[in-house]
Amino acid sequence: MKSVLVNQAMAEGMDEVFGPRDDIEVRVVEEQTESALLRHLPGVHGLVLGLAPMTERVIELARGTLKVVARRGVGYDNVDVAALTRAGIPLTVVGTANSVSVAEHALHLMLALAKQSHVQDARLRTSTWNDARLVRPVDLAGRRVLVLGLGRIGRLLVARLRAMDMEVLVHDPFVADAEIADAGATAAVDWRAALPEIDFLTVNCPKTPETTGMVGAAELAAMKATAFVVNTARGGIIDEAALCSALREHAIGGAGIDAFDQEPAPPDHPLFELDNAIVTPHVAGLTTEAVYRMNVRAAQNVVDACDGVLDPEYVVNREVLGPRQRSDPDLAALRGTLVRYDDPLEPVGEDWEAAE
Repeated sequence: MKSVLVNQAMAEGMDEVFGPRDDIEVRVVEEQTESALLRHLPGVHGLVLGLAPMTERVIELARGTLKVVARRGVGYDNVDVAALTRAGIPLTVVGTANSVSVAEHALHLMLALAKQSHVQDARLRTSTWNDARLVRPVDLAGRRVLVLGLGRIGRLLVARLRAMDMEVLVHDPFVADAEIADAGATAAVDWRAALPEIDFLTVNCPKTPETTGMVGAAELAAMKATAFVVNTARGGIIDEAALCSALREHAIGGAGIDAFDQEPAPPDHPLFELDNAIVTPHVAGLTTEAVYRMNVRAAQNVVDACDGVLDPEYVVNREVLGPRQRSDPDLAALRGTLVRYDDPLEPVGEDWEAAE
């Protein structure tokens, strides 16, 4: 009998994967703390990890029994990947399960900022019809947008931006210029040099030591006073204090922010007071459809690891894997169980992409 620990509420889709397996016992622990993992992880073969910190201490305790740590998302900020790798334990993510949802949310924020619907709505409810009509929207068509990151989400977003007749620039140090051109965009090798010429900046890269604070006061000051900034990736990539200052001083036109330095964001967060900011509570990748796909994929990763047939496509630290034990037809059958997209799946941790 294999033991699986689900470190979150049991969610729709997981029971479809675990339910038919009478050789797998599932326990649910919703407490998102290191101490909860330390108490409940001994003897567990598979872990569906929520937001609890997967520290070296936890990993050492699980070494020898744990076969996989499955994140229900594509982000793994709470995981000590190096320690997992030293222990020979694979870390899996959910691939493209929420990619289209995040791409749509980024486009939604860009449209909302361009059309100023939030300001018009507030004025119409509290002032006069004519006062609301003084708020002038702009078109996306013909505008220039810089996309930071051409991972799974970035590729889907670029296709949608092109459909809006926008001129798309992309910066991604892990993607060749020719590949960016194939996606229908222009490579911006020196992305900071492009800032004075763009109308939108959208952040779609992971949070790493290199990307933390990469959009700061200097970068925001280089942008047009009419330019908009969107972040559906991770808090901290954009310097929040610098962003608030730029918005207060109307140094940029506005911002759409889905990810914050501190989450949950405090109710007195300075962005919440600004009418040139649109804020959402890190929900870009949490549509009804995306959550179901993530639940199924995370559970399937655990089952596959227990069966010894884990698909390397979903593994972050692939160096821990032995020879592949699954035939190509078997892989094709598995991939057919989920909604998939045509963009290639790059190695997570190398490509720049948003993550939930």
